[in-house]
Amino acid sequence: MEKIIIALGGNALRKRGEPFTIEHQFKNASKVIRPVVSLAEEGYKICITHGNGPQVGVEFFRNIYSRDKFPPYPLDALNAETQGWIGYIISRAVRQQLYEDQVERDVVAIVTQVVVDKDAPAFRNPTKPIGDFFTKEEADDLMHRYNWVMREDAGRGYRVVVPSPKPRRTVEAHIIEKLVDEGVIVVASGGGGIPVIEENGTLKGVEAVIDKDRASALLGKEIEADLFMILTEVDYVYVNFGKQDQKALHNIRVSELRKYYEEGQFPDGSMGPKIEAAFDFLENGGREVIITSIEKAHDALYEGYGTHIVK
Repeated sequence: MEKIIIALGGNALRKRGEPFTIEHQFKNASKVIRPVVSLAEEGYKICITHGNGPQVGVEFFRNIYSRDKFPPYPLDALNAETQGWIGYIISRAVRQQLYEDQVERDVVAIVTQVVVDKDAPAFRNPTKPIGDFFTKEEADDLMHRYNWVMREDAGRGYRVVVPSPKPRRTVEAHIIEKLVDEGVIVVASGGGGIPVIEENGTLKGVEAVIDKDRASALLGKEIEADLFMILTEVDYVYVNFGKQDQKALHNIRVSELRKYYEEGQFPDGSMGPKIEAAFDFLENGGREVIITSIEKAHDALYEGYGTHIVK
């Protein structure tokens, strides 16, 4: 049976403006996980990854705003923290759905480390947005007070940006592969994994956030997944997105998609990293990438919904 790595978007558990309670995020997880669990129930071997942009952003601000009373934690620790409780929420939702459907499958969430290059250019040029959106006036005030780097994100407002080096190796990949091959539904590499560097045979956390889709593509290669599903907020990848002549892409080869990419059709703040992750996965042994909405995950496999990318 095919092996699938499924990347859930960072807003799967909480959309902008919604409450940030654990209860609300679990409620959302219970909704979005159904189409994913249905694939597992049909026999697919599945590894689930997830974003943590909104969550790690909140923890980042919580640390900064309370630093007069409590020592702030570094980003690698915040990533580990959010990986843990998001993994708990997702695995709990998966277990509940399996129970309701009377299907027996083991589920586990693994706190995952991902090695990056300590000399990566990203450390000199922060680009990865985290946390909520702010107006220009709010951003100017925050940058002045805290010396943060903040940039406009796809016309939606200003966000804090941090280094986002490319992932090189998933430390726990062999464990994840073994479990997935045995039929366990694994939640791993959350938020792109905990960024670490290798020094003298040991691992050391660094102040960065790894792109979730890039890390998922890497893990997909390492566990020899056949299919990479990127589940986001839109049903298709579009060219000329948001314009009168926008066009949904259905079935497309990498060569054609790369032309659109080189034209600048997919901005860094939205679809760009997903397209780059698709290239990485297919160029390293993957068979197919599907980009679609969470709600259409099942239909994408069986009825042709979504954007299907092949070599």
